[in-house]
Amino acid sequence: MKTHLNTLFVTLEGAYLHKDGAAVEIRHEGVSKLRVPLHNLEGIVCFGWNTVASAGVMAACSEAQVSLSFHNPNGRFLAATRGFASGNIHLRREQYRKADDAVESLQIATHMVAAKLSNSRTVLLRARRDHGEKEPERASRLRGAADEIRKSLRYSMEVADLDSLRGVEGDAAAEYFGAFSDMILLTGERMQMRGRNRRPPLDPINALLSFCYSLLMHDCRSALDSCGLDPQCGYLHRDRPGRPSLALDLMEEFRAYVADRVALNLLNRRQITEKDFDYEPSGAVMMKEDSRKKVLVAWQERKKEEVLHPFTKEKCTLGLLPHLQARLLARFIRGDLDAYPAFLCR
Repeated sequence: MKTHLNTLFVTLEGAYLHKDGAAVEIRHEGVSKLRVPLHNLEGIVCFGWNTVASAGVMAACSEAQVSLSFHNPNGRFLAATRGFASGNIHLRREQYRKADDAVESLQIATHMVAAKLSNSRTVLLRARRDHGEKEPERASRLRGAADEIRKSLRYSMEVADLDSLRGVEGDAAAEYFGAFSDMILLTGERMQMRGRNRRPPLDPINALLSFCYSLLMHDCRSALDSCGLDPQCGYLHRDRPGRPSLALDLMEEFRAYVADRVALNLLNRRQITEKDFDYEPSGAVMMKEDSRKKVLVAWQERKKEEVLHPFTKEKCTLGLLPHLQARLLARFIRGDLDAYPAFLCR
């Protein structure tokens, strides 16, 4: 049985990963910092420009089906290593057939987008309930954004093609991020969010969100790999060389409920403040190394929380949600389910 808290995060700049028997050892400037048996791991995530992994580690990870990915210090995905493709060839063939069929792709993508919009609306309404009594104006803005997203949710179920669906999703995302600052209790000009921006992020909120989304993407990609699906062949996101389109599709369901709530909790509890970021002359904002460690701790704690899965009607941890949804998607692609049951939070 797979566990969900067995991802090794390497944030030390200049770290060197090498194989030591049946384990991976992390060394820095010739000093051993950590040694972890590979059979205890499902994924290794490295952050930094100068993190190096030996060929032995890459081969061992591929053989043990441990995902190994590299990200820049701000969390942007750079590359991943893998061995021979695994999984059921019949499942992948059917995945590709559906991706080439506009109607089939729209059916899957519609459920994913509808779940994203519904979960985003739930997060907005929860913030309104928690903070609205003392600040009526804030509550009104959050309610207004939730109402607009509800309209988009209805439109998303009526669109005739993928481009229209992407347009509805984009409009709803603009509404959601336009109200994001109203969910943040921190004050100060720097801790305000004026829309979503990235590559590079231009404010601390966007830098924090980008880092959380990179963690979520890694989890979704690992989940898809583990059940035999091709993470690069998506339905909502267009194909692009090196782009894990299906992982980006799958993570849409969890952006607000998992990643955004981690970010909001850190901000509203003042565990992350403007002092946790470096501000470049170019306008780019980067998280400090110690700040990333705080986010990683909060991320792992969030993954321990339990939720009642709306489809299986069983309790599971949030860390298992991407794995459950990946397997439900695989069941639908194989024809075992009539529709893909996207995840809806309460």
